Amino acid sequence: MQEVKIYEYAVIRLVPKVEREEFFNIGLVMFSKKEKYIRVEFHLCPHKFQLMHSEMDFEDILQNLENFRHVTNGEKAGGEIAALDIPERFRWLTAVRSSVIQTSRPHPGKTKDLDTTFERLFEELVK
Repeated sequence: MQEVKIYEYAVIRLVPKVEREEFFNIGLVMFSKKEKYIRVEFHLCPHKFQLMHSEMDFEDILQNLENFRHVTNGEKAGGEIAALDIPERFRWLTAVRSSVIQTSRPHPGKTKDLDTTFERLFEELVK
Protein backbone atom coordinates (compact mmCIF):
# COMPACT_ATOMS: atom_id res chain seq x y z
CA MET A 1 0.00 0.00 0.00
CA GLN A 2 1.34 3.43 -0.97
CA GLU A 3 1.96 6.02 1.70
CA VAL A 4 -0.10 9.22 1.63
CA LYS A 5 1.92 12.27 0.64
CA ILE A 6 1.11 15.80 1.78
CA TYR A 7 1.56 18.54 -0.83
CA GLU A 8 0.84 22.18 -1.58
CA TYR A 9 0.06 23.72 -4.93
CA ALA A 10 -0.57 27.17 -6.38
CA VAL A 11 -2.09 28.20 -9.68
CA ILE A 12 0.08 30.51 -11.79
CA ARG A 13 -1.85 33.38 -13.31
CA LEU A 14 -1.23 35.95 -15.99
CA VAL A 15 -2.50 39.38 -14.97
CA PRO A 16 -2.23 41.56 -18.09
CA LYS A 17 -3.35 44.77 -16.35
CA VAL A 18 -2.59 44.49 -12.67
CA GLU A 19 -4.76 47.49 -11.79
CA ARG A 20 -7.84 45.71 -13.25
CA GLU A 21 -7.15 42.48 -11.32
CA GLU A 22 -8.27 40.36 -14.29
CA PHE A 23 -6.32 37.19 -14.88
CA PHE A 24 -6.31 33.79 -16.49
CA ASN A 25 -4.64 30.61 -15.31
CA ILE A 26 -1.47 29.65 -17.17
CA GLY A 27 0.32 27.18 -14.94
CA LEU A 28 0.68 25.18 -11.78
CA VAL A 29 3.44 24.72 -9.23
CA MET A 30 3.31 21.89 -6.68
CA PHE A 31 5.61 20.90 -3.86
CA SER A 32 5.95 18.30 -1.14
CA LYS A 33 8.51 18.94 1.58
CA LYS A 34 8.79 15.37 2.83
CA GLU A 35 9.11 13.96 -0.70
CA LYS A 36 11.55 16.72 -1.78
CA TYR A 37 9.29 17.24 -4.76
CA ILE A 38 8.67 20.39 -6.75
CA ARG A 39 7.18 20.62 -10.22
CA VAL A 40 5.94 23.38 -12.50
CA GLU A 41 4.16 23.39 -15.86
CA PHE A 42 2.76 26.18 -18.03
CA HIS A 43 0.28 26.49 -20.85
CA LEU A 44 0.10 29.97 -22.38
CA CYS A 45 -2.43 29.99 -25.21
CA PRO A 46 -1.48 32.65 -27.80
CA HIS A 47 -5.13 33.17 -28.79
CA LYS A 48 -6.26 33.76 -25.20
CA PHE A 49 -3.25 36.01 -24.69
CA GLN A 50 -4.33 38.21 -27.63
CA LEU A 51 -7.92 38.41 -26.36
CA MET A 52 -6.74 40.16 -23.20
CA HIS A 53 -5.94 43.32 -25.24
CA SER A 54 -2.64 43.59 -23.53
CA GLU A 55 0.42 45.60 -24.45
CA MET A 56 2.60 42.81 -23.10
CA ASP A 57 4.91 40.98 -25.44
CA PHE A 58 4.14 37.25 -25.73
CA GLU A 59 7.83 36.32 -25.99
CA ASP A 60 8.69 38.38 -22.88
CA ILE A 61 6.05 36.51 -20.90
CA LEU A 62 7.42 33.17 -22.14
CA GLN A 63 10.90 34.23 -21.02
CA ASN A 64 9.59 35.20 -17.58
CA LEU A 65 7.91 31.81 -17.31
CA GLU A 66 11.19 30.12 -18.20
CA ASN A 67 12.86 32.09 -15.40
CA PHE A 68 10.09 30.85 -13.07
CA ARG A 69 10.93 27.31 -14.23
CA HIS A 70 14.66 27.85 -13.60
CA VAL A 71 13.95 28.90 -10.01
CA THR A 72 11.53 26.01 -9.47
CA ASN A 73 14.03 23.46 -10.73
CA GLY A 74 16.95 24.94 -8.82
CA GLU A 75 18.87 25.68 -12.03
CA LYS A 76 21.82 28.05 -12.05
CA ALA A 77 20.02 30.25 -14.60
CA GLY A 78 17.48 31.00 -11.83
CA GLY A 79 20.05 32.99 -9.83
CA GLU A 80 20.42 33.09 -6.06
CA ILE A 81 16.80 32.16 -5.35
CA ALA A 82 17.23 28.92 -7.31
CA ALA A 83 20.00 27.91 -4.90
CA LEU A 84 17.59 27.85 -1.96
CA ASP A 85 16.11 24.57 -0.75
CA ILE A 86 12.78 23.39 -2.19
CA PRO A 87 10.45 24.77 0.52
CA GLU A 88 12.12 28.20 0.37
CA ARG A 89 11.90 28.27 -3.44
CA PHE A 90 8.20 27.36 -3.28
CA ARG A 91 7.54 30.10 -0.70
CA TRP A 92 9.41 32.66 -2.83
CA LEU A 93 7.53 31.63 -5.99
CA THR A 94 4.15 31.85 -4.26
CA ALA A 95 4.77 35.08 -2.36
CA VAL A 96 2.18 37.80 -2.95
CA ARG A 97 3.33 40.22 -5.62
CA SER A 98 1.85 42.83 -7.92
CA SER A 99 3.34 41.75 -11.22
CA VAL A 100 1.87 40.34 -14.42
CA ILE A 101 2.78 36.79 -13.34
CA GLN A 102 1.23 35.92 -9.98
CA THR A 103 0.20 32.81 -8.10
CA SER A 104 -2.86 31.93 -6.09
CA ARG A 105 -2.47 31.31 -2.41
CA PRO A 106 -1.05 27.84 -1.80
CA HIS A 107 -3.60 25.08 -1.28
CA PRO A 108 -2.85 21.86 0.66
CA GLY A 109 -3.73 18.33 -0.31
CA LYS A 110 -2.85 14.70 0.15
CA THR A 111 -2.30 12.00 -2.42
CA LYS A 112 -0.64 8.66 -3.01
CA ASP A 113 0.84 9.80 -6.36
CA LEU A 114 2.16 13.34 -6.70
CA ASP A 115 2.62 13.27 -10.48
CA THR A 116 -0.88 11.90 -11.14
CA THR A 117 -2.38 14.54 -8.87
CA PHE A 118 -0.31 17.25 -10.55
CA GLU A 119 -1.57 16.16 -13.98
CA ARG A 120 -5.20 16.13 -12.79
CA LEU A 121 -4.94 19.58 -11.20
CA PHE A 122 -3.17 21.00 -14.26
CA GLU A 123 -5.93 19.67 -16.52
CA GLU A 124 -8.72 20.98 -14.27
CA LEU A 125 -7.28 24.38 -13.41
CA VAL A 126 -5.13 25.40 -16.37
CA LYS A 127 -6.14 23.66 -19.57
